[in-house]
Amino acid sequence: MLHPFRSALLVFAALSAATVAPAKVRPAAASEPLIGANENPSMVVPAVLTTPELPDQLAPVDDSASDEPDAPAVSGDLASMVAQLRSSDAGSAELECLAGAIYFESKSESLKGQLAVGHVIANRAASGRFPSSYCGVVYQRSQFSFVRGHKMPPIPRSSLQWKNAVAIANIVDQKLAPTPVSKALFFHARRVSPGWHLTRVATLGNHVFYR
Repeated sequence: MLHPFRSALLVFAALSAATVAPAKVRPAAASEPLIGANENPSMVVPAVLTTPELPDQLAPVDDSASDEPDAPAVSGDLASMVAQLRSSDAGSAELECLAGAIYFESKSESLKGQLAVGHVIANRAASGRFPSSYCGVVYQRSQFSFVRGHKMPPIPRSSLQWKNAVAIANIVDQKLAPTPVSKALFFHARRVSPGWHLTRVATLGNHVFYR
């Protein structure tokens, strides 16, 4: 009795197996090719940007160079230095004050006498007992009779006397010549006698100098 049932099962199994389709595989020709180890395919390489060659070492810049010529050195005796430094322009407000005092107080004196007056102004400015600038000394109240209302009278700047005063002012300021009146801080004309109880330093031309 089991034989017909068994035969039916075998027939059913055979029919079921026939309906299963095999797996589909892509043909080898359709796959993408691979690059072999020994192959060298051409590649597009972008151009390399280059910079211009620079010198190995730049030349150093000389900061000390100047387009202006060096000022000539002033030398010689007092008369020679005055001749080299004569100018109608004092060059600064301070030297203007110093030259003005030299001009008004001693323009008729010898160059040495003018130098002495200039040194008195400089000595005062350096003493600590008077204003510390040439202009402060010259314009100090009741010190110099030529000052009127904190101003100097007009000066003929083209005159030789003014140019000499400018030269003497520069000589004093730059300490180019020694003072002929030591550490004098005061002076007066020989024609007057103020009766000062000070130490007399020198008499030079028409002036007497004290400290």
